[in-house]
Amino acid sequence: MIVLFTDFGWNGPYLGQVKAVLRRMAPDADIIDLLADAPAHNPKASAYLLPAFLDVFPRGAVFLCVVDPGVGGERTAGILEAEGRWFVGPDNGLFELVVRRARGEVTWREILWRPATLSATFHGRDLFAPVAANLAQGRLPRCATRPIDQIRRRDWPEDLAEIVYIDGFGNAMTGIRASTLPPETLLHVNQVDLSFADTFSKVPLGQAFWYENSSGLVEIAINRGRADQTLGLEIGSTVRIASP
Repeated sequence: MIVLFTDFGWNGPYLGQVKAVLRRMAPDADIIDLLADAPAHNPKASAYLLPAFLDVFPRGAVFLCVVDPGVGGERTAGILEAEGRWFVGPDNGLFELVVRRARGEVTWREILWRPATLSATFHGRDLFAPVAANLAQGRLPRCATRPIDQIRRRDWPEDLAEIVYIDGFGNAMTGIRASTLPPETLLHVNQVDLSFADTFSKVPLGQAFWYENSSGLVEIAINRGRADQTLGLEIGSTVRIASP
């Protein structure tokens, strides 16, 4: 199984080109489109999304993760091994929360292999996709084990009190694990106070609230409305937590 987590967008040629490489090199692998609209150019926000989605995937799954504004620059490319899963991508902090929340040892390997042709701006297709395809078939490309601190961002908080994703309904996910907040907690966004409800039907039509979404993150929503437009939310909007 190869799982795609990128900021390429659902439109345009990029996702299709990556999947073409995967199909050619690993024709028997299941290719799962997890997310193609991760926060664009924002590995920090994306880092708080990625671990929230992992539990439904089996050991052995290969995650092709590309949120890579530094492509072609000094950042290195590598493979993270954590809890029996593989994560292929850049060392720009994208895997920080996967490392931090992993149970057991984690290993980071810098990818030394290079294809005959490598675009300066599309490593997702030319470098990361072939590596992911090989891993899905049980082949480890030429690489070297490096200290895990090479990819750490220890100054990042345990939970990110910001909006990290807005879905097609206008609901706004935060980088906060709902398990860290009691239900009595009030959230403040753009001068609006939000109380907890466990589902949409528990609040009147048009009312904003926060809840624990299906991936365990705090999410802000409006019953049959768009929280992003009504509350003026975007990626990076600050969420303030009030003591219960």
